Amino acid sequence: MRTVKVDVAIIGAGTAGMTARRAAVKAGASTVLIEDGPYGTTCARVGCMPSKLLIAAADAAYGASQASSFGVHVENVRIDGAEVMQRVRSERDRFVGFVLSDIDHIPEDEKLRGRARFVSDTVLQVDGHTRVEARSVVIATGTRPNVPDLYEHVGDRAIVNDDVFDWEDLPESVLVVGAGVIGLELGQALARLGVRTRILQRSQHVGGLRDPAVYQSAVAAFQSELDLCLEAAILGMRRVGNEVEVRYQQPGVPEVTDRFDYVLLAAGRIPNLDGLGLENTSVELDERGRPAYDPATLQVGEAPIFIAGDVNGVLPLLHEAADDGYIAGKNAALYPGDVQPGRRRAPLSIVFSDPQLAAVGLRFNELPSDAAIGEVDFSNQGRSRIMLKNRGKLRVYAERGSGVFLGAEMAGPAMEHIGHLLAWAVQQKLTVAQMLAMPFYHPVVEEGLRTALQHLAKELAI
Repeated sequence: MRTVKVDVAIIGAGTAGMTARRAAVKAGASTVLIEDGPYGTTCARVGCMPSKLLIAAADAAYGASQASSFGVHVENVRIDGAEVMQRVRSERDRFVGFVLSDIDHIPEDEKLRGRARFVSDTVLQVDGHTRVEARSVVIATGTRPNVPDLYEHVGDRAIVNDDVFDWEDLPESVLVVGAGVIGLELGQALARLGVRTRILQRSQHVGGLRDPAVYQSAVAAFQSELDLCLEAAILGMRRVGNEVEVRYQQPGVPEVTDRFDYVLLAAGRIPNLDGLGLENTSVELDERGRPAYDPATLQVGEAPIFIAGDVNGVLPLLHEAADDGYIAGKNAALYPGDVQPGRRRAPLSIVFSDPQLAAVGLRFNELPSDAAIGEVDFSNQGRSRIMLKNRGKLRVYAERGSGVFLGAEMAGPAMEHIGHLLAWAVQQKLTVAQMLAMPFYHPVVEEGLRTALQHLAKELAI
């Protein structure tokens, strides 16, 4: 077994790990990047990029099916599932290729293939071939889909989002379990592509929304199009040939039994911490086997160990993973010297459903009790009606007295863009008056934002 000595060892070559490496190198540290799976990042390989490719195809199909509402009649719309999935895989591989190119530029002696396991705080064993001795370690091992035991006996009929993007054709039917980001995005895309799709959610939560008014507008929009079943308890499941028979029940409704080609599990993800040998370190683990860490510095306790990206279980978003990587990588390089809190950006999350969902700054459940709230309903908003995208609500929040903008939750058209504008406003600590002094063109969806801000200004008595 050979021995490698470096300043910083980084476990995981995803977005957080690669960013941590760049930050550590920039700070003058020697590094080694350890990876036991395929290179390519979750986002590029099985996450945000291939899912948006599937959504783009679904939007094209939906647009054609709804064209008659504009007096445009598209006859005999045909969805070729094989062609849809061929483009998804081809473009996915192209995005992965960009990441692989970055990996290729890392010197070979700074990369290790294999599974890392802690021997002590600063010593790792990589498979049976390499011992790594480091001054500090960054854990950036990411997450994996949660697959409860209930689904194991149905074999390859129970799938996760990773599997969808390797399909060569679209199936006839899919049951989606979970109405979070993954469940909503993929469930709606598959339904619009002609797949008989049902989405089961065991609670009333949808897309991570917390504001009750925004939530109600979103659920109404989704249920007008999708087979979305909330508070659905799965009672049993069995494989019948190449199908899965599922029994479930909603409150006050008779039990339902149905069969689907696949069950797509979109009910959360699990941090990849098992098998790392954390029990061999000085790190204290909670009852779930997760380490406590400082969210500002990402240092785990007092140990020379830092944790970054999805694995820390906070915000599984690419830009947050990149920020985590930078903070952890820089502090790991500085350790045991001046470990510093990292600079954070305003919170921003987006669900690419239709209507799109977004949240910025403080969420509804995080607001001060006396916060002021303004809103707009997109049902009668000019540009939204023109596009027949007039569904959903936007609610904006501000601090009384100062008038400082605190955040927003929204469901509606073009929320990916409005969400960015509002995140910038949160980060700049703008007041509602300053935001209303900005230009608003006509006719644009952003005029709906102005309406909400005007309502908010009245609540603030500006």
